[in-house]
Amino acid sequence: METVLIADDEKNIREGIKYIIDWEALGFTVCGEAANGEEALKQIYELQPGLVLLDIKMPKLSGLEVVENAREHGFAGKFIVLSGFSDFKFAQTAIRLGVDNYITKPIDEDELAEAVKRIGEQIKSDKESVSHNEHYKNKAKKELLHDLVRNELDSDMFSPQELGLVAPVYQVVLYENFDIEKGVNMPYQFSELLKVTNNGSQTFEHFMDDEYNVIILKGSFAIEKFERFIEHYESTPPQKGSPMDTLFIAYGRPVNELFDVHISYSDAYTLIKRRFFCIEGQHTLGYEELPHVREVLEDFDKSRITDYCTQITDYIQTFSRRKVAEALYSIEEYLYNVDAPIRQVKLFLTDLFLQIKENINRIYSNNSFAFPQNSEIIEYISSRFYMYDIIEYISKQLDMIMNSMGSSSRESVLDDVLHYIDHNYATNIKLEVIASLFGYNSAYLGKIFNKNVGESFNSYVDKVRIDHAIELLMDNKLKVYEIAERVGYKNVDYFHKKFKKYVGVSPAEYRNKKSEE
Repeated sequence: METVLIADDEKNIREGIKYIIDWEALGFTVCGEAANGEEALKQIYELQPGLVLLDIKMPKLSGLEVVENAREHGFAGKFIVLSGFSDFKFAQTAIRLGVDNYITKPIDEDELAEAVKRIGEQIKSDKESVSHNEHYKNKAKKELLHDLVRNELDSDMFSPQELGLVAPVYQVVLYENFDIEKGVNMPYQFSELLKVTNNGSQTFEHFMDDEYNVIILKGSFAIEKFERFIEHYESTPPQKGSPMDTLFIAYGRPVNELFDVHISYSDAYTLIKRRFFCIEGQHTLGYEELPHVREVLEDFDKSRITDYCTQITDYIQTFSRRKVAEALYSIEEYLYNVDAPIRQVKLFLTDLFLQIKENINRIYSNNSFAFPQNSEIIEYISSRFYMYDIIEYISKQLDMIMNSMGSSSRESVLDDVLHYIDHNYATNIKLEVIASLFGYNSAYLGKIFNKNVGESFNSYVDKVRIDHAIELLMDNKLKVYEIAERVGYKNVDYFHKKFKKYVGVSPAEYRNKKSEE
């Protein structure tokens, strides 16, 4: 329903106009009356009626003076001037000032109704046109903002002033749902929370780019307010279920030129894509972290998997939980600094865990460990949104393996050393390496070993290897050189020498003798 203001210095005429036609049927309701020009002008400013009916001759200000003043102050409503004069000059002036209809007194009921009906239709048409234009203007603006942040905008193709993008400083903020793992929409929009201070889009612009919400902060007031918000957000963790708890925010550096906005956007986009590396409960990533992200990244080296796998396998066998934790932390730190997509990082961690599983199952082939199936491991790691979640999963699995190996039942470190030798004799095993794994000086561990076992470390290792070689010789499936390699001797002549030292005959002679028996 549109509103109409009636202005005439004669009360009976004002009353007559209110009842001479059915205003409601024509889509109008009377919002006010005025008895002179000044009062009429004041009510026009306050009420902003869609239509004003006013007498051309009134005290203080004439009808035409009211129209002229209202137009100068931006009033866009419609006017019908009522006059007792049929002078062409009055009508001509009224038309020049933007009056929509000029009706002479005495007022003809049908003429007034027809004029009001026509003006009502015009108001409706104008609003639809404005709405239509606004729709396409806003749509075009969103496209321009998209091109602006992507640095794909032709500066000659649009006017920053016309689109309200003029500001002394800009900053880009990207945000998304904090609970991405749940796959639900945000119950709160950060842009809605900011709207309290967004006076007619003067402080920020909001639009969607790909899957992210984009906010372009405009001006010092908006940026300072955002900085205060971030300081509070990072110092005081949001309460569970609060609007702030639903948000993850990444923000770029402030820039002073409109056509540098893409730099701030690139900052924020780089950061939000690295959300995978955030610590648990982290809600924000700021441009202050970019020097580390962009300048320290190193080439991705998948060959490191073998080294890490060997380390952790050794630590598991020596029940060194602290060293397993340190190795996992080292892996986490390395992956944070690699130049690789998240998909490759997940594959790195998947391959690492699968290789550790394979090593443990091979070394302890007589044990049945409760490792998850390979398909379960792959599915779990690939579906995680954070690296800390994957590292924690691997850590728990390795801890369960160490518990099932019965480390708690061993009474001394020496028992663990002997256990390690019994399962790793086929490798290039050395006292220096073992000592380091168990946190001992090699000379000190050598003395303890000799004192408690009754022989040197190397002699014990040789005996373990020869015992296993005897088992393989009795099996009669492998050739002597194959057995030498299987038990840890790379040089078959050296194997012959050691075997004869401990057994008294060569490996071939031993096999023949046992076969005859």
